[in-house]
Amino acid sequence: MMDFEQAYAEFMQNHIGRRSGERRGRLISRNFHGEKLFLQNIWWVLKGNLDNLHPEYEIMDWRSRSYFADFAWKTPWNFTLLFEIKGFAKHIRDMDRNGFDNDSNRELFLQGIGYRLISLTYDNVANRPELCTTLLRLFFSQFQDVQVPEQVTQLGEKEVIKFALRLARPFRPIDVSRNFQINYRTTMRIIRQLLAKGWIVPVITGKGDRVVWYRVADGAIHFI
Repeated sequence: MMDFEQAYAEFMQNHIGRRSGERRGRLISRNFHGEKLFLQNIWWVLKGNLDNLHPEYEIMDWRSRSYFADFAWKTPWNFTLLFEIKGFAKHIRDMDRNGFDNDSNRELFLQGIGYRLISLTYDNVANRPELCTTLLRLFFSQFQDVQVPEQVTQLGEKEVIKFALRLARPFRPIDVSRNFQINYRTTMRIIRQLLAKGWIVPVITGKGDRVVWYRVADGAIHFI
């Protein structure tokens, strides 16, 4: 069985190799002391692997600015769970009122578009990992008996908007089809409805003779 240090080294190298630009630079240059402690003291105890975890996971916030969660876990329960390891100095002692407001707004926005967010303090991760492990087991227990539907038969327009916001990039019809497991005709019907309402707009690329990509229109979050 692979030990934690070997698994962690492979985990980081895998994600560094798959990224470029600023996203790659953050993985190389950041001090991941608290994040590594979380993986070693808590996640490894719970899961015994680092599967489906994504470090420095980029999301667009309500101001269309990039935000990087410490980790994202693609759960088997049809949602993505974000983890934040928060140190007292950065998140409490040295934070001004504006930063505190933005932190609160961001967490509410992320919950609103379909993420689940768990914040753990650095002190608990470093000094009381057993408590964190117990609380996470309690959190996960509410989903253990939930059956994820194999096919979504009824899909709301608002769910597509939330999905597009989670992508943090323009989306294609095939992205919607794959995520919700619906056919192309149903996907295009929903996209046409969203276009008519002004909730999404086409992204013009190349010669502009064919629209392949779409993005969420500015202000569309006010309708979901």
